Amino acid sequence: MKTSIIGYPRIGSLRELKFASEKYFKGEIEELQLLETAKELRFQNLKEQQESGLDFIPSNDFSFYDGMLDTAFLLNAVPKRYTSLGLSVLDEYFAAARGYQGEKGDVKALAMKKWFNTNYHYMVPEIDDDTEIKVSGNKPFELFVEALENGVRTKPVLTGPFTFLELARYTGTKTKEDFTEAAANAYIDIIKKLSELGAEWIQLDEPYLVKDLTESDITFFKDLYTKILSDKSGVEILLQTYFGDIRDFYNEVTALDFDGIGLDFIEGRKTLELVRTNGFPKDKILFAGVVNGKNIWKNNYTNTLHILDELKNQNIDFVVGTSCSLLHVPYTLKNETKLSDAYKKHFAYASEKLTELAEIKKLLTSENPAETTEYRANSELFAQPRSGENTSIKEKVNALSEKDFTRLPKFAVREKIQKERFNLPLFPTTTIGSFPQTIEIRKTRAGFRKGEVTADDYDSFLKGKIEGCIRLQEQIGIDVLVHGEFERNDMVEYFGECLDGYLFTEKAWVQSYGTRCVKPPVVWGDISRAKSMTVKWSSYAQSLTDKPVKGMLTGPVTILNWSFPREDISLKDSAYQIALAIREEVLDLEANGINIIQIDEAALREKLPLRKSDWNSEYLDWAIPAFRLVHSGVKPETQIHTHMCYSEFADIIGDIDNMDADVITFEASRSDLTILDVLKEKNFRTEVGPGVYDIHSPRIPAKEEIKAALQKMLDRIPAEKLWVNPDCGLKTRGSEETVPSLENLVAAAREIRSKYKA
Repeated sequence: MKTSIIGYPRIGSLRELKFASEKYFKGEIEELQLLETAKELRFQNLKEQQESGLDFIPSNDFSFYDGMLDTAFLLNAVPKRYTSLGLSVLDEYFAAARGYQGEKGDVKALAMKKWFNTNYHYMVPEIDDDTEIKVSGNKPFELFVEALENGVRTKPVLTGPFTFLELARYTGTKTKEDFTEAAANAYIDIIKKLSELGAEWIQLDEPYLVKDLTESDITFFKDLYTKILSDKSGVEILLQTYFGDIRDFYNEVTALDFDGIGLDFIEGRKTLELVRTNGFPKDKILFAGVVNGKNIWKNNYTNTLHILDELKNQNIDFVVGTSCSLLHVPYTLKNETKLSDAYKKHFAYASEKLTELAEIKKLLTSENPAETTEYRANSELFAQPRSGENTSIKEKVNALSEKDFTRLPKFAVREKIQKERFNLPLFPTTTIGSFPQTIEIRKTRAGFRKGEVTADDYDSFLKGKIEGCIRLQEQIGIDVLVHGEFERNDMVEYFGECLDGYLFTEKAWVQSYGTRCVKPPVVWGDISRAKSMTVKWSSYAQSLTDKPVKGMLTGPVTILNWSFPREDISLKDSAYQIALAIREEVLDLEANGINIIQIDEAALREKLPLRKSDWNSEYLDWAIPAFRLVHSGVKPETQIHTHMCYSEFADIIGDIDNMDADVITFEASRSDLTILDVLKEKNFRTEVGPGVYDIHSPRIPAKEEIKAALQKMLDRIPAEKLWVNPDCGLKTRGSEETVPSLENLVAAAREIRSKYKA
């Protein structure tokens, strides 16, 4: 009996990689220091996994920014705009990830999208007609040798060619099929080189297999792997899937010459049924993903043994593993010094999941698992009742009816009322909400939390920052203002702190993209609004100006999707509980004179099932109503905005329109505004603000660049429906980038406005 994981967190237990990378970006440390930090973090990961007794330890799961970007550099799929800059290899890599603006040129970053149904973001590879797919990097080989030198023979992990080519963006006339032979040959070369270095197993990650596959997809996969598997150089090849099941392709996949196949038994709703019905080849090893890689609750050993016993009864040779990479959970509970043991005993972060794998391995090799100490302790834990139940909240959810989800009057009537009320100019300018969170702001907020700053002093500090933010926006000439969100540490955690039913961690950081890490709160019990969340600061900001100030809230679906959710009730019930709480805040803002309210649903798509057949039955049938529940009670003259972050919207654009917001802003800059064609095609009725520049890059967009984007928008969006804004909040940027960027944005909008009127 053996154990395996798909990947491990790479940021370090205390976000060491994030801080070292950001110092490198600022020129505070040299490249060598960054490389040494990364090497030390990899060594710590190897040591921890080895000491846990893990049998299949991964290498090459480390990345300075993103695994898909690493694969692009490995396969020579790097656009010339980056290679022509004349930068070092590492700086060229970061230019593709973050963009570059300096003495050697000015280039935007690659597009960024959500990684399947997670809050992780990947860089979208770009392949043009001149791209020559071949092995051009050394990272997987160097990291395998590095682990060997530390006494660990690892299982190198690579993004598989199928997923890489399916997710890539093709900028010329060629398609993925045109790169089949070159990609297959490149992977044969990688396998051969790793074999020569001493690798015994190689893991090829193919999560794209859990999506809806067409016949051409299936043919493409078979063409790729028939060639790759014909020359394995004596290495065992593990095909690893996750985030779902491979129902479209199970028998064909298991018939191919893989030595191991990794299947997800957590999110793969049909995985056990597929194995039960079709069996599993005797000449292959099943890597069974039974430990949840995306949530922090402890594993229920009774349920897990039920699955594994069924595999044993079918005489299937299996390895016990995680459902996906542990990249998606925090590093270790050891750093949670403030969370009481009454809560911590229910949780398992990445490090603790290694312990769970070791215990499951022990149970499987025990003559009587039920009599072991580990099994008894686990059973007792799950038998205990949990606190946090609120009967009145459950009754409110159960009493909801259709009218609670319907806003009146209809959109067209409201739109006319709001145009007359606000009298905004054509192409009104606004921002998404947050302004730069400086070191001073973070220090003062931390000091207040620690009791080092009094409540009065903190209030005065925040009022000063808000007034400064209002005056800055007035000076720049923005039409609809925001208060800057200086009181907020995070767009979900801040609201969770104002809700009953939430738990908060101290060091449960998870990588979202690059150096951006988030600390999701935990939905512990039934949710209700404990106190007003935003009224004080929004009302104060509005009192400082005659221009409208947006109230800024996070929507229920995003709060839920960016939390670690409960597993003892449905996501739908949790979403409706949160929606009722946010609804109270919306009505409170309206009653206090806030007439434009933005309810961000940045993560709407995040938990959308990967298969379209499951969209309505498992998600959209409650996610869209949850948003409507939040704003259905406001007056017609109150304007409701929402915002969505990096994702793919085209195939759910009708559902987004059905959210019945008045204005929607969303990311469009990194995807070259491709969403605009879909908006036009679908007759999108909601007023819209596609982001005109990328705030995740340190670049300052020129006025002409923004004007060009706006002109492209006007070719597809009616002038009276177009808003002008950045593509996301500005909290991660510095003032030295933010101010000139917004000045250029306003100048571009005014020039287009003047031209359009003429």
